[in-house]
Amino acid sequence: MWRGGWWLPIVDKIRTIAQAVYGAKDIELCPEAQVKIDRYTQQGFGNLPICMAKTDLSLSHQPDKKGVPRDFILPISDVRASIGAGFIYPLVGTQNPTKVFHSCSLQFLCSHSPTSMKIGACQDR
Repeated sequence: MWRGGWWLPIVDKIRTIAQAVYGAKDIELCPEAQVKIDRYTQQGFGNLPICMAKTDLSLSHQPDKKGVPRDFILPISDVRASIGAGFIYPLVGTQNPTKVFHSCSLQFLCSHSPTSMKIGACQDR
């Protein structure tokens, strides 16, 4: 089965999702997120798919931006790994992660489907 971009570095997979799906101009990684990306890559987890954790109230990181915003910088505040489940999930924006993960409206965008982008749970592996 084709694994849409699994060979790309983690940052490039995040950037691809941000640009192709959300319409972002680029991403901005906080220093802590970059440290974690480097650690996951060094530990051999760089080939895992990416599932973006963000608000579903907007395509951007700002819930009040309605419609289809374009050319914004998507901030990545943290990057976490769910090694057992087999994916890495960047946290978009500066949201409280506890609030995000208890929300029924959590949106995951997975980077390993035949189209390389799939909304929903990462279940097609």
